[in-house]
Amino acid sequence: MSVIGPDGKPRCSWATSAPEYIAYHDDEWGQEIRDDQGLYERLTLEGFQSGLSWITILRKRENFRKAFANFDPERVAAYGPADFDRLMADPGIVRNRLKINAAITNARALLDLTPGELTELLWSFQPAQRPAPQTEAEVPATTPESIAMSKALKKKGFVFIGPTTSYALMQATGIVNDHVADCVAR
Repeated sequence: MSVIGPDGKPRCSWATSAPEYIAYHDDEWGQEIRDDQGLYERLTLEGFQSGLSWITILRKRENFRKAFANFDPERVAAYGPADFDRLMADPGIVRNRLKINAAITNARALLDLTPGELTELLWSFQPAQRPAPQTEAEVPATTPESIAMSKALKKKGFVFIGPTTSYALMQATGIVNDHVADCVAR
């Protein structure tokens, strides 16, 4: 069941508490992303979100883009100790050693793949179409596909990408559509 937003439109209940949530929900969440750099950005942001509220990441997203060279994997993969120190001192992003290291490690892992391979890999875990959830309580935190995706990414050298983060990535990039049945964005 959706919640009526301030504009009178029904939305997923998580998406109505802040203008940033409404814009993200309506314009991005669940929209298909089928390019390696776009998927790398979402994978990185979902990793940074782990343990935090998504609104924190949304409000810092432009800072993340500046700090991580617009998520250009070639530039991020070349980051060294001075870049790491710069990122750890940047109050505009989430300053977490493991998450910063993961962003750099994952850029390097992406460069070890052939162009388009990350996109192909992630989309290979798209589940069979299922009925739209009626309520958010029907939306899982993990699925067999997200567990398999996490394992496949780790085999390719990616880090900080467990099954829950993998499922959030699937939702954010349109690999699954978890908008509730009566949501305006469905």
